[in-house]
This record gives sequence, C-alpha cells and structure tokens, in this order.
Amino acid sequence: MLKKFPALLLALFIGIASVFAQDAQVRNLASGQKYKIKGVVVARDDNSFTVRDSVGVNTRVVLSPNTSIKTKGGFFGGGDRIAADQVIRGLNLQVEGRGDNAGSLSAEKVRFDDDDLRVAQSIKSRVDPVEDRLTQSEQNAQRISGQIDELMAISNAARGGAKAAQDTADAAIAGVNATNQRISSIDDFVVQTTQSVNFKVGSAVLSPDAKQNLDNLAQTALTMKGYLIEVTGFASADGNEKKNKELSRRRAQAVLDYLIETHNIPLRRIGTSYGFGEAQAVADNTTREGRAQNRRVEVKLTVSKGLNQNVEVRKDASTNTNDQ
Repeated sequence: MLKKFPALLLALFIGIASVFAQDAQVRNLASGQKYKIKGVVVARDDNSFTVRDSVGVNTRVVLSPNTSIKTKGGFFGGGDRIAADQVIRGLNLQVEGRGDNAGSLSAEKVRFDDDDLRVAQSIKSRVDPVEDRLTQSEQNAQRISGQIDELMAISNAARGGAKAAQDTADAAIAGVNATNQRISSIDDFVVQTTQSVNFKVGSAVLSPDAKQNLDNLAQTALTMKGYLIEVTGFASADGNEKKNKELSRRRAQAVLDYLIETHNIPLRRIGTSYGFGEAQAVADNTTREGRAQNRRVEVKLTVSKGLNQNVEVRKDASTNTNDQ
C-alpha cells in the first residue's frame, strides 16, 4: 500500500524535517508560561533538541538533569525512565515545560511511545552512516532516488501502515505550501513603525530629542530581517514655496545621514527618500502650532512579511516639536 504514495512526497517530509530544519520558523516562548508541545525531533545538541509541530513551526527544547523522560508503554515496558541521549532525530514525542529567558522550552516532562522510539532508532541506524559519507547534494539525490522511501516505509509500518503514510504525505504537502507562501511574501513589505521628528523654522538640524527618536528606530530595525527605511521630508508654509521644497529635502537628507553615519544602516536598506515641501500638511498652516507640526520628517520602518512571520504594524507616535 505504501507504494501508492509518490516517493517524492516522502522525501520532502524528510527534507523538511532535517535538511531545512535551520530555516524553519522558530517559536519564541514567553518566559515562565507553561506549554505542551507535540511534534517530531528534527535536530539534536548535547543538552537540547528541536521539535517541529504539525504546522511546520520549530520549538527549541532544553533538557536538565531533572527532566523526566519516559515511554508510555509497549516494547520497553512503559513508564520507565529513558536516558536523555535516546531523544534522537525522527522521534515523535510530547514535551511539557515552561518558557525560559531565551524563548526556549525548559522541559519538565518528555513522553513518547515505544513504537515511536523503535522507529526513530531504526531510522537513525540507517541515516547516520549515509550522512557520514555523503555531501549535502548527494543526500538530496539519494532521497529523491528512493533510499529515504525505504526508511519511511519502516516508519509507516510501525505506526499503522497506510493511515500513517497518508498523514506523513499530508504533512509534507502542508510544509511545502507554507514554504511557498513565505517565498511569495518576500517582496511584500508592510509598515512596522512610523517615527516623526520635527525641526525649527528654516532649519534642517536634528535636535537631541530627534536623534534619540532615530536611535530607537535604528535599534529596532537592526533586530529585524529584510527591513527597508523610507524617509520623507516636509515644511510649513513659512517663506517661499520653492525654498521650502529644498528645505524639506535637506531635512530628509539630515535624517538619512544620521542613520547611515551613526548607526551604519546599509545603503541597500534605504528605500524611498523625498522632500515634499509644503505639500501633505498634517496640521493647519495658519496657526503657530500647526506650522510647527508640519516642519517634520517622517521615517517609516518597513519589513518583509516573507522574512518576518506574524509581523504586525506598530505605531510609534513619538515626536519632537520645536516652535522656536
């Protein structure tokens, strides 16, 4: 019955679970909060391992000497404590614990079926020698040619045959679809935060408060992947319209110079920059307060949705108004 499922789908499952384990989205857990995670071990270190759940999200799990690691029953007797080194790649398990300060799961309980352990051990005994000999490209070729198909047949037979095979194939397809969605969103940029800084009449010099606001934005940007910064300058209706347009351009350039020279923002991260002059006023130019608000530069931090999963738009209303 297993032969009814294309070998490519089974190979994709292994590829998603191990070869691309470092590229998957990693769940960041709240410190102190209790969690229960179910999934498959896709990576293992000395005192930690990575679990991938059914939707393709990874969770880093940290083990301690107090972590209870037991089987649920079967071949190994059930309820017996298992050594930490038996938590290996390919093991389907459930972990309970609390989030730590690093966003990982500090494990209190690890539970898995005996059948799942035997399957993982069987896969390990076959995969490890192959990985020792083959380069990355050779491993991919061997997976597509069907060697991993045999390993998945062992896994599916231990877990119930055809139904397990179908579940595996469905999970592989879901992982591929999620990856395609991320790729299609690479060029989809959304505004993460907007920062405004204001200027004195006729001036393009940044005040200390304005620099502090830009420092905050730069620090946020440098923690994100795939960001772009847009800078637009504006002026009030004081003075000549042509001179105000040039003044708004110089204000925008002053912000760019500060971000580049002070925070080493790469030029490739600088998007649109423009001076609008008196256009697009945000307040009444007939009042002193309104003109002060219009003497501004707006800085937008945008991020790629494809590289920043679950990104949300946040507004930063901090401004520096100078009415002198």
